[in-house]
Amino acid sequence: MLTLKQFIAEQKNTHMMHAEDTVLYGGVDGVRQAIFALRSLRDMLKGSHTGKEKLSLKFDGAPAVFAGIDPRDQQFFVAKKGIFNKNPKVYKTPAEIDADTSGDLADKLKLALKYLPKLDIRGVIQGDFLYSSSDLKTEKIDGETYLTFHPNTIVYAVPANSDLAKQIRKAKIGIVWHTSYNGTSFEDMKASYGVNVAALSPSTNVWSQDAMIRDMSNLTLTQKETDEINKQLSEVGKIFQKISGTTLRELENNQELARLIETFNNTYVRKGEQIRDTRKHADNLIAYIKDKFEKEAEKRKTEKGKSAQYAKRDELLKFFSPANKLNLIMMFDLQNKMVDAKLKLISKLNKYNQTSTFLKTKDGYKVTGQEGYVAIDKLGGNALKLVDRMEFSYANFSPDIIKGWVK
Repeated sequence: MLTLKQFIAEQKNTHMMHAEDTVLYGGVDGVRQAIFALRSLRDMLKGSHTGKEKLSLKFDGAPAVFAGIDPRDQQFFVAKKGIFNKNPKVYKTPAEIDADTSGDLADKLKLALKYLPKLDIRGVIQGDFLYSSSDLKTEKIDGETYLTFHPNTIVYAVPANSDLAKQIRKAKIGIVWHTSYNGTSFEDMKASYGVNVAALSPSTNVWSQDAMIRDMSNLTLTQKETDEINKQLSEVGKIFQKISGTTLRELENNQELARLIETFNNTYVRKGEQIRDTRKHADNLIAYIKDKFEKEAEKRKTEKGKSAQYAKRDELLKFFSPANKLNLIMMFDLQNKMVDAKLKLISKLNKYNQTSTFLKTKDGYKVTGQEGYVAIDKLGGNALKLVDRMEFSYANFSPDIIKGWVK
């Protein structure tokens, strides 16, 4: 089975883990990594930045864009997430884009293919497409005139007469870069979080930014906030000490079960509900697994097919011994305490305000926080995302929030 680091490496950066989900996937070391990330972020916001960690803003762009030089033939390409398939899918001509995609996605990839070569990209970098010039709008929100772009769930708004708005208007496309890749083939490439945008050649056609947060001078925690976060992190540590390492490792080595638990937890996120009764949640999880595989068995036409689904169910349910179930309840408690600490930190980070952020509803705009943040270790090899799932993730799934692709 894959370790947390191997899982992240295999997924490249097409998948980034929520800090609290390391409890499910990462075993003992993964939980320690998440706790260290939260403590480091607290220290950064106290002004005790050691340089061992970095922080970036998570932008709600779409689509994800990869660009650079194909190591097989040294030709420039753009790509979406299929770049890391067994047979890498990259595009070097508009015709190749049209043959594989359509609509807004094709239009944006063709714009990227047209304008990004001027950046003189070395290797491969990944970013989020924020806007093309046709996406920009001038709108009045809460009495102020903004230049806006709405790539996905969040509407980004910049004061219409600001220098930043002038820079954005000049460009044909806007992209924020966040990950670099190096290797002699797509299969062997290693992800490093962060892109040296200063090394890219300037182009008036591309508003090209990185996502790093460098100035935290206006984000310093008060003593009261520090005390509250310290108390929450202390509770995280106490719960962690009670959980059996054997149970954590057993779940780490059972990625299918870990994914099922995450999927079940996400059903609460989609409804905007917090998980507080963790004992009941563990019971509901067992019922969910039974129901899922019984429904799968009902879909099968042969006894052999039905038996295979029941066998999968029974194999997964072996995990839920009395000891493991007790430890799982504490793992849910640990996730909750991590989330409490994380939300305190996010609340402070949301004061980092380069752009205003809104959600669009049928009744108008409502203020929201940023999509989230990414805590990155010194070498850039490991990163965990810090997202207010009750706000952003809920909005992402909610039919009441108008998305950027809705015309």
